[in-house]
Amino acid sequence: MKYFKIVLSLLGTIILISFYPDNRDTLAQNEPIENPAPEKVEVLNFGTFHMGFTNDANTTEFDENDRKNQERVHEVAERLAEFNPTVIIVEQVPEKNEAIQNEYRQYRENPDMTFENPSEVELLAYELGRLSGTERIYGIDHKMSYNYRIGQQVDNQIDPEWHDKYYEDPFSFYPSIDVNKDTLSLQKKLELMNTDEYLNFLIAVNADMLTHAGTENGFEGADEAAKYYQRNLRMYSNLNRLDLNKDDRVFILMGASHTAFFRNFMRGDPKYKMVDTFEYLSE
Repeated sequence: MKYFKIVLSLLGTIILISFYPDNRDTLAQNEPIENPAPEKVEVLNFGTFHMGFTNDANTTEFDENDRKNQERVHEVAERLAEFNPTVIIVEQVPEKNEAIQNEYRQYRENPDMTFENPSEVELLAYELGRLSGTERIYGIDHKMSYNYRIGQQVDNQIDPEWHDKYYEDPFSFYPSIDVNKDTLSLQKKLELMNTDEYLNFLIAVNADMLTHAGTENGFEGADEAAKYYQRNLRMYSNLNRLDLNKDDRVFILMGASHTAFFRNFMRGDPKYKMVDTFEYLSE
């Protein structure tokens, strides 16, 4: 029996040696290979309010035809132009790309040209691009409607008390951003709207909190929220249709709720690297 145990011990030692050879070349071959990380497309993902006419439920008081206001927008554009974008993305449907590019080309040649109903595209994106010498501008919007009032229109059996309390005064749940934007300067207004706190709020108020609404066996609120996610995902898909490479620097200008969704999409997308907005926005 003692002899049998010795044989088993020797066999075990031989097996261990065969699995763990003292061979530096073999060990070197098994070491993980360090591949260089792929170079990413740099993006300045910038959120704003709509400066012209909008169908959005929430509007910001701003006279886009006031000369002083236009000058303030151009001051912001001058700071953001330090990003030196090679591509500008705006909240317009791709079907308008040719018209946008033609109008942008005219603006670059004559920055004193006037627009009947200017929006953030004409006031901010065109001026930023002119200052940066940007050649390319594209729209990536995708129109989809959804009913953000669904919780008031169905027999809410999911969480009516919380839903109603939240939408009665959403900002009260976010003390750090509970300010009257109309009392802020344009600069401070845009700074507020690009903070993480404000962007998180926009996703909650526009989509996630709708999950507290629905009939007893239905998901009406969640389904409406999914439509807003879908719209933003389709807009993101439109971005990915563009021919962008590591040498491009992309400036995206959209209503801030879209900025919020794109921020989350890009955080997990290895193709893109978001730069710090406040590196360029701050005075």
